[in-house]
Amino acid sequence: MKWKNKNLRELADIICGNAESNDIRYFQYRSSSYLTKFFEDCDLDYVHDGSTRWGWVASRLEEVLAQPHPGPTVPPDAFIRIIRAVLDKSEAQQGDPDRNKALTTLNVVLVREGWKAFYDEHGSGQLRHIATNTVAQIANPHRPMTPAELERRDQLIAYLDTCSEDELIEEVLLPLFRQLGFHRITAAGHKDRALEYGKDVWMKYTLPTLHVIYFGIQVKKGKLDSAGVGRGGSANIAEIHNQVLMMLGHEIFDPELNRRVLVDHAFIVAGGEITNQARNWLGNQLDAMKRSQIMFMDRNDILNLFIVTNLPLPKGALPPKKVVDSFDDDIPF
Repeated sequence: MKWKNKNLRELADIICGNAESNDIRYFQYRSSSYLTKFFEDCDLDYVHDGSTRWGWVASRLEEVLAQPHPGPTVPPDAFIRIIRAVLDKSEAQQGDPDRNKALTTLNVVLVREGWKAFYDEHGSGQLRHIATNTVAQIANPHRPMTPAELERRDQLIAYLDTCSEDELIEEVLLPLFRQLGFHRITAAGHKDRALEYGKDVWMKYTLPTLHVIYFGIQVKKGKLDSAGVGRGGSANIAEIHNQVLMMLGHEIFDPELNRRVLVDHAFIVAGGEITNQARNWLGNQLDAMKRSQIMFMDRNDILNLFIVTNLPLPKGALPPKKVVDSFDDDIPF
């Protein structure tokens, strides 16, 4: 990411606490040692060298923005941490207790570069890419979850237990893949199932080099195993594998290019568990052929990715039922 020097200077002034409006300061003033502490809190080992504060901070910001990142719609993780630290509600200044004025001041700078900051429902600062409406997240699906995230995860589990396959696609998978940076996501729908050649969804992903690769998704709501179709509501992995091979062999029409293209990679997505037997069978097939083309995700993958990317839960997701004691306190023993 390459920012204009003017915007780097203004963001540096905000971090230093130099930004004022009508002699009112909306950001905490940071001297040399506090700038070092600020970057330390953002997991960056920058130590202020005694030079002009805003100039030094602007140089550090330029270094951060030059770090590797997934693509133009996802900034480096360190930059996300910096924005969250700047918007920390515990640093509210006099005259701006809810930090709305600080947020407005910061967004004047961010909008020029195509970003916008906001507070989520938990009061944490977040960063959204304006053109794609993608929220920038430090998305590690294997990190420990907070109690609030675990509660949302339980709600999503309850939803997945009751939703249909179309609802799984429309309400969970499509928002998830959009958030992860895929675009032009198209769902076939059951009424077009005869023409989809095994595809439930196809989508595009733009690499940092601006090359485009195409993905197809084969979705099954329930469990995938190596047993026969219909056993316990599960689907047979061999049948799904054949559908995916059919998907890879048929073209899709890309209206943006006005031509037909082949799917480069395929996801097998299960709303339930992919059993060990099914994983072993599929692993053997992928070892023999097309290993790099076919990937698979099960319920745990969906749950972890959906929660850590902070996506809103589907409308039908309800809070988990609380367990109530089976005895009445008024009954004497």
